[in-house]
Amino acid sequence: MPYRPVILKSLTNKEAIDFAGSAQNTKAQCYPTPLTKGKRPPLFLADVDYNAEPENLRKQLNDRISDYSLQYNCKPEIICLRELGILYVDQREENSDLPLKNKIALVTGAAGAIGYGVCQGLLENGCHLVATDLPGRKFDDFVADLKQIGEDRVIGVPIDVTDKDSVSQGFEIVVQTWGGIDIVVVNAGIPLISFLKDIDLDAFRKLEKVNVEGALLTLAEAARLFILQGVGGDIIVISTKNVPSPGAGFGAYSATKAACHQLGRVASIELAQYDIRVNMVAPDGVFSEGKYKSGLWEQIGPDRMRARGLDEKGLQEYYRNRNLLKARITGRHVANAVLFFVTRQTPTTGATIPVDGGLPDATPR
Repeated sequence: MPYRPVILKSLTNKEAIDFAGSAQNTKAQCYPTPLTKGKRPPLFLADVDYNAEPENLRKQLNDRISDYSLQYNCKPEIICLRELGILYVDQREENSDLPLKNKIALVTGAAGAIGYGVCQGLLENGCHLVATDLPGRKFDDFVADLKQIGEDRVIGVPIDVTDKDSVSQGFEIVVQTWGGIDIVVVNAGIPLISFLKDIDLDAFRKLEKVNVEGALLTLAEAARLFILQGVGGDIIVISTKNVPSPGAGFGAYSATKAACHQLGRVASIELAQYDIRVNMVAPDGVFSEGKYKSGLWEQIGPDRMRARGLDEKGLQEYYRNRNLLKARITGRHVANAVLFFVTRQTPTTGATIPVDGGLPDATPR
């Protein structure tokens, strides 16, 4: 039977630590705010060795929870941890019919057109959302906009995906805030336009650091956490149509995104045994979503327009008219592909959904 996702919150103030220190507090009339005394007593874990190896600790916790379930015919909703504080289940039940209710999703490189579309889609389907990007005013404003949609179901966590410590610390902040992560969208990436004969090596290395090493560090951290949690998970790698169909001047971007894509495929093989699914979404040019422009197109759009003698609207029309469906590709289209995978409508891993309106050149050969 699948787990029912819940949001796990913590209390670590002095009142909570004092309360967690003795099972006698079950008889107390008042619990630490915002907890209220209910029919189900807290589970006190006074005799658990918190310093044990993960598997040993997991067994201890499972044994205590099993004993509690046998006694009360239900799982505990308040767990008191000696000298640490209290974990409790957030009991709000609004929008209970949404397919991703209480799932926790983390999106890297979120503050752009694709990221905004994906974040919107995840929120509208019930997720608690962790938007991540480099710190700064742009990111702060982005998170504030998302909070207009998701309110307290949104947090912003600055993460530099090229820094291993930043990635691991960012994931840890989420775990401490909401108890775990269910979905990771590997979206962070940067572009470079240059013919191979002209590529600056330092610029290429910067691209490789974000698009390849950043993807690797994110995949690795997600894998470690999902395996430790033991309840599966979904990872979506935002790839590009340039993987199967590169273009002149796009060599550096195409090569580094191809490496990112291949890491996702390998991860799907390695992680399937843990019910962790890894899939890819490969869009063509996404110019904007709402007021957010694609970082890629902000950087390369002017050169593309000059090369073709077009303005921004004309360039978008050029990209729309080159696909079979004559479709303008948006961040929400990318979000729909992400949602197909993370709602697990089919038993699929290691697959790629193209979001490009139909490009014969991008069809695998």
